[in-house]
Parts: sequence; structure tokens; C-alpha cells
Amino acid sequence: MVQKIRALGLISGGLDSTLAARLLIDQGIEVRGLYFSTGFCLSDPNKKEHGSEGPRGNLCHEALKVGEDLRFAVDVIDVSEEYLDIVTNPRWGYGKNANPCIDCRMMMLRKAKQLLEKYQARFVFTGEVLGQRPMTQHRATMRQLEKGSGLDGYLLRPLSALRLAITEVEQQALVDRTRLKGFTGRGRKPQMALAAELGLESYPQPAGGCCFLTDPVYGRKFHDFLKHLPEGQKVTQEDFILLKIGRHLRLSDRLKIVVGRNEAENNALEPFARNRWSLLPVDVVGPLAVLEGDVTEDDLKFAAQVVARYSDGKHLDAVKIAVTGENTERELLVAPLEEEETQQYIFK
Repeated sequence: MVQKIRALGLISGGLDSTLAARLLIDQGIEVRGLYFSTGFCLSDPNKKEHGSEGPRGNLCHEALKVGEDLRFAVDVIDVSEEYLDIVTNPRWGYGKNANPCIDCRMMMLRKAKQLLEKYQARFVFTGEVLGQRPMTQHRATMRQLEKGSGLDGYLLRPLSALRLAITEVEQQALVDRTRLKGFTGRGRKPQMALAAELGLESYPQPAGGCCFLTDPVYGRKFHDFLKHLPEGQKVTQEDFILLKIGRHLRLSDRLKIVVGRNEAENNALEPFARNRWSLLPVDVVGPLAVLEGDVTEDDLKFAAQVVARYSDGKHLDAVKIAVTGENTERELLVAPLEEEETQQYIFK
């Protein structure tokens, strides 16, 4: 009995990695998927999937859904703790926002290489497309990743293989190069056409990525956080989770306020309020807010004015705000801050 060739694939759940896997499966290659959970991937159960009236459910991550649809196993590997060091001190720097793309990709590829023997796989593949992303998918960077990960010759990009140098994988006839693709550039029409040809009708919208470190607003909040991080303070996953929630207003070099925008964000902020100063309107509906940094009495009053501005009492002369922290609780009666003044502090 002829033993099947097995390949490990970096599966994000997006269209490109899905197509790369399908191209290999159609050649009779046994695929095993790897999804590296960094803690920085968008997970929005309300995001519509292409070709469907309903949302993709939140019970199964999109990468797992791809494995289910194409009938291969996907391992979810938690690298969130290790990734904190990468995201705060990337060797190859950041992209346009807060995305350490080269460091991130290098880490994933090195880990994939380490798993080749465990799964008795012959090579690693990705859904990368030459020229698609500015930081990691230029020809020189793709070559750098091959060599730096230790996968030189054994890293296959099925969607762009015909535009790249032939790999050992192809030379050894582990795959049929003529059945691979030569996609290039940032446009997604070739991928969408291929999906239609292969009968893939349900997939996430193909534009963009899943990492919220690429989001401009999050990037500004992220770099502001690092800039004002006290010397010697250890960064935690919680710090970066908080950056995802609410409006962030930098009130001074030593103080920031995070204000919930709706009931869901108020609920999400509650755990953070337990060991921080927190503020909440008393007699009107409004946001929960937490303070980050060193707090003075004047700061509390000003923060209360910010909270009043975002409450249903923003048109009143005064709003009562409950202020809790350092085992104390009090109420402040403050005039809501004017909209124009609020805007100068907020991250946009």
C-alpha cells in the first residue's frame, strides 16, 4: 500500500489558506491544519460569511470550520503568552500599525517545522500570495522566512508557486507543480474565481486579515500604552484585551480613561474595574469607565465630567457620578464636559 504524502498547513480560516489546502487535497495529499492562537485575532460572531444569509457561528472558529468543510484535522495551538514578547519587542519591527508581521510569521513557521516529525509530514504550506501584503509577502521577505524558519525548500505557497522558485517539494514530485497557481498582487478576484470553480460557496469575505493589530485605531492605542508603560512593569494579556474595549481618552501623560460605549462593553469592563478606579452615573443611564495610571483628586473630577458627557444626562447642568477605588466610594456632582473638549483626548 502506497503511503500518502502528508503536509502541515497554516490555516487561518480565510479564503487563501482554504484554497491552498484544497489545491493539495485535490492532488491526493493528506493535509493537517495548524491554527496558532496569538490572542490578537478578531472573533466576531456577527461577521457575515460570503454566500450566506446568516452569520458564522461562534461555537467553532473559522479555521476549524475550514477543516470540517474540507475534512481534515486542525490543531489549535495557544501561543498567546509567547506572543506577548514578540508583540512588545519585535526583532523585525512593526508594520503600518502595531503588527509585528515578520516576527509573527517566523514564529509560526518555526513551530510548524518542529511539528513535521510528530505528524510524519513532508512539508509545510501556507496561503500566502506574492505581493499581497506589504510586510511579509514580498519576494525577498518570503525567501527570508523560508531560510530563517529552517524550511528552506520545504515551504510551499500553492497559490503563488508558479511565480516563485521551484522548491524541493516540487523537485521531489511530492506535488504536481503544474496544478499549482501563480497568483500575485493584492487583488482577490483570482482567488474568488478559483473558489467558484472548486465549488467553495461559503467562506469569510476575502479582503483584509484577522489580526486586530493591523487596525489603525488599535495601533495608536497600542503604541500609546507601550509609551506610557511604567519602567519594569510586566505586560499581560489583560492589558491588550483592555485596549479592545470602549473609548480610550488620554487625559495626561500619567492617566487614561476607558469608557464603555454600550451595555456589552460596560459588562466587559467590570472585571477591570475591580482593581482600578471606576466611575458610573447614578441617576441616568451611562457608561462604566475605568482609569489607568496615577490618579489625583482633580483627575477624578475631570474623569467624572467625561463620563457625564457620554451619559444620557449630557445635556443636564450636572450629573451625579459614583466613583469607586482604593476601598472607598463616593459621589461627585459634575457638569458634563463639552463635546469639543472631549474630542481632543480621544483616540481616533
